[in-house]
Amino acid sequence: MNEIQDIQSLYNEVREIIASARQNATRSVDFCRVQMYWNIGKRILETEQAGRERAEYGAYLLKNLAKRLEPEYGSGFSVRQLEMCRQFYRTYPIANTVCSQLNWSQYKLLISIPDEYKREYYQLEAINNGGYIVKKRAFISLKRWQEFIDDKRNRRELYYNKGENGIVNIMTFLDDM
Repeated sequence: MNEIQDIQSLYNEVREIIASARQNATRSVDFCRVQMYWNIGKRILETEQAGRERAEYGAYLLKNLAKRLEPEYGSGFSVRQLEMCRQFYRTYPIANTVCSQLNWSQYKLLISIPDEYKREYYQLEAINNGGYIVKKRAFISLKRWQEFIDDKRNRRELYYNKGENGIVNIMTFLDDM
């Protein structure tokens, strides 16, 4: 009976090791993809800024870049996707502010939020909840944000408690209330 328990215990431990490795590999690949899109956005913006008439040159640049990339790499490099890469870099111009806990789909949702504080709030919500809120797209629940920000005390704390890394630690405010 003891041998059967040993085998079962070993089996369970090995399964946990495999599951953990798979999860870490997925997270690593997701973050590499996020970094790739950030770097693409950076290069697009740098190239656009070197152009004379930015708006026209930007449209021309993205259209022609997509025309070359899509046949080789697929629809993940369409004009719209390249526009999102550019917006991603504009929104997160400092590489260290890009969180490894979030994937590209989550960042696409975050960069669609124009309000900086709102975006930081939902980014922290996503990180603290393992991305669950972002995945469900319920994280852009304006009611929850509005309730939080309507309290003038929160707005004042939000302004004064911006961390060194540029991200507001809103969750501590919510916990302290």
